[in-house]
Amino acid sequence: MTYDRDRIEALLDEGVRDKVYPGAVWAFGDATGTLAQGTTGVLDPDEPDVPMRIDTVFDAASLTKILAVWSSIGALWEDGTLDLDQPLGTFWQEVTGHPLGAVTARQLLTHTAGVPLRAQLKNLYGTDPYEIRRGVLQEQLHRTPGEAVEYTDRAALILGYLTEHLSGQRLDQLATTRTWHPLGMTSTRFGPLPASLAVRCAPTELDQNTDTHLKGVAHDFSARLLGGVCGIAGVFTVIDDLATFLRYILARAASQFQAGFGDEWITCSLAIHTGQLQPARGLFWHPAPGTTAHEDTWVHYGFTGTGMWISPAQDRWAVLLTNKLYYTRDRAPLTDIRNTFRGLAFA
Repeated sequence: MTYDRDRIEALLDEGVRDKVYPGAVWAFGDATGTLAQGTTGVLDPDEPDVPMRIDTVFDAASLTKILAVWSSIGALWEDGTLDLDQPLGTFWQEVTGHPLGAVTARQLLTHTAGVPLRAQLKNLYGTDPYEIRRGVLQEQLHRTPGEAVEYTDRAALILGYLTEHLSGQRLDQLATTRTWHPLGMTSTRFGPLPASLAVRCAPTELDQNTDTHLKGVAHDFSARLLGGVCGIAGVFTVIDDLATFLRYILARAASQFQAGFGDEWITCSLAIHTGQLQPARGLFWHPAPGTTAHEDTWVHYGFTGTGMWISPAQDRWAVLLTNKLYYTRDRAPLTDIRNTFRGLAFA
């Protein structure tokens, strides 16, 4: 374990030196807790004396799809409120008679629904949240449902709207009441963040309008357009909350907490639902690159530089949080680090 920790620290330190990211926070563990964790680099290169800390708040980006949407859909499914294979148009009046009405929740969760690949919300529908919602739910499909696996932010946006329709609550309220508060994830919330939290948030990309790096405000444009709350992105979190979330997934029965989703949803989600289609997908989770089915390692990433892995078969979880967008949108350098980190954390 010590040897792997040394190698992880060397790997992530090198990422700072190479300006892949200003800093990183990492941890891995099992169902009983955290086995190792650490930090490297600085919060903000403009303040070189302020180090990255374990309690640094990160813009989770697409981890929102897991933390808010996947967990909330799971709670509604386990309640018996949602049938994953029932066409949406048969129970959701907003999409009845529109192309999306033929799509199922399972197809959205596996990115096989055939919805458009780009969000482009402002360009297509303007800035009014009601008009955006109506436009998204009435939009033409990009291809026939079930034909191909194509990752799209719209899947999570639509599922976020669906949770609101079924629960009568906004997505942030539903995620808070069914998942975050029950699990004790007290530092996980949608933005924009209050000043007291924003001060310890890792800054992301330079905002051309203000000539400052975004900090405490979602990087994702769709999330900002919709006031900070949507299925695509917008959640901010800390590594301890993610560790709690992943430990619960590994051993729900042993947890002192109980979220709205449980073993059935976890088992259902961490399995291939796309048949022979490639790339293979579970329900929002997907097999980690470079791993085998026997290793049973699943991952989800966030565009800002975040990522989390889970393996029930190996009783292991891992998290790597960076603010790589501070420097670049180029994915390749962080991809190599992520894959190496995962290999070391699951060794």
